[in-house]
Amino acid sequence: MRVDPDSRSVQGLTTFILFVVLNVLYLVVCLPLVTIGAATTALNEVTLRYADHERGDLVRGFLGGLRRNAWRGTAVFVALGVPVAMLVFSAVFWLSMSSVVSAVAGVLSLLGAGYLLAALLYAFALSAWFDASVRRTLHNALLLPLVEPARTLGLVLVPVAVACLCYVLPQTLVLVGTIGFSFGAYVSAFVLHGVFRRRQADPSELEPVNMHTGE
Repeated sequence: MRVDPDSRSVQGLTTFILFVVLNVLYLVVCLPLVTIGAATTALNEVTLRYADHERGDLVRGFLGGLRRNAWRGTAVFVALGVPVAMLVFSAVFWLSMSSVVSAVAGVLSLLGAGYLLAALLYAFALSAWFDASVRRTLHNALLLPLVEPARTLGLVLVPVAVACLCYVLPQTLVLVGTIGFSFGAYVSAFVLHGVFRRRQADPSELEPVNMHTGE
């Protein structure tokens, strides 16, 4: 039997395999923990490009993105990821108590963690897609949840829904470990493209940046 490499079924299978390889590569690179920022920024770069008319090579683009985004990805991860972790720990601490004051403190900590998580997701994408300083990237990332609340909610719901699903159904961890991160980033890329197009058309709230070619 002859297989047509240009058929839609073969192309679909090839794309699925590439997303699986990309997901595994991402998890392996994240193992040292200090590389999470660079790996996530590189993952955003290739999925943003692929969501834009399927441009670029997923695996080779990711490996190249690791070199390009090492400094900025790590910097934004430290600047925003550490406060998110601290606020989550604070929320767990306060909510473990039974007083009204501790409950209020726990809720405020959760809200703060959610806002900074949204800013962190934007910071990874901004670092991947635009050529700007770390300071300007962080400035814009902290503003975007305010000026794009609806899209921000959609952006945050992707990782939160995956985390909740894994907690309720632990067997889904296999799926997440196989394709969850790469496909989740791909879905988020469409939301991010909508945000970027809207902000470039009306950039008054943000500091101006130039497009990052990613080449």
